[in-house]
Amino acid sequence: MSAPPSSIASSMPLSGIREIMELAWKDPEAIHLEVGEPDFPTPEHVVDAAHEAARRGHTRYAPNAGLPELREALADKVTRRNGFEARTDQVVVTQGGIQALYLVLLALLEPGDEVLLPDPAWPNFRMIAHLLGARAVLYPLVARGDFLPRLEDLERLVTPRTRAILVNSPSNPLGTVVPRELLQMLLAFARQRGLWFVSDEVYDEVVFDDLFVSAGSVADTSDRLVSIYSFSKVYAMTGWRVGYLVAPPDMARLLTGMQEPIISCVNTPAQMAALAAI
Repeated sequence: MSAPPSSIASSMPLSGIREIMELAWKDPEAIHLEVGEPDFPTPEHVVDAAHEAARRGHTRYAPNAGLPELREALADKVTRRNGFEARTDQVVVTQGGIQALYLVLLALLEPGDEVLLPDPAWPNFRMIAHLLGARAVLYPLVARGDFLPRLEDLERLVTPRTRAILVNSPSNPLGTVVPRELLQMLLAFARQRGLWFVSDEVYDEVVFDDLFVSAGSVADTSDRLVSIYSFSKVYAMTGWRVGYLVAPPDMARLLTGMQEPIISCVNTPAQMAALAAI
């Protein structure tokens, strides 16, 4: 008799979003509102860049952290558009934003550790914590708090086993944006308790006003902050699977080494397409 799969893997809750998506794919006329898919195709010049890269032989392994020219462009983008200085050695290119999140939480959490996660939120946050054997501690996003994190909830939920807090702004699925003053208070909360602050900002440029603020733009130099971004939403590149993170140099080096046994590197033509997009 073959050995059963691990109890952690077999007990992981599945994504209800994906379950609905699988059903919707069976109907070619279905209008997809279940998943964060832009309603426009990948721009033509981005597709052309991948095609040209493949034709020119850019189909070999890439460095674990990503193509140097792409990392340099991303550091420049974060500095100019997200408002905080990022160096190339702080940028790691990942297999979409989801793999960036998995990579960071894998680096931070031991089995039994706790991570503060928003509720409601993208279900994949809890799925990652489950696979890592960590405990997802949910902080509520409710109407009486304007659907934003509340410090009184975080104070009540934090314990000696808490290692990190994840904040998602702009929020999926709520669409709320954490104001600058609250973001400063959340970073101070994490700093005072020695927590890592994981800022999921994959919707950073899908906004309709000027209220969005990147955590890095208000962070203290002593903050243990990792910011997560993606090409999926902003550039309509959901299926290309390219994301990136910005971390302190020591953490970026650690995460770069961890890439090898997980994905080795991101698809090289897709990285060239991302470079054309950025």
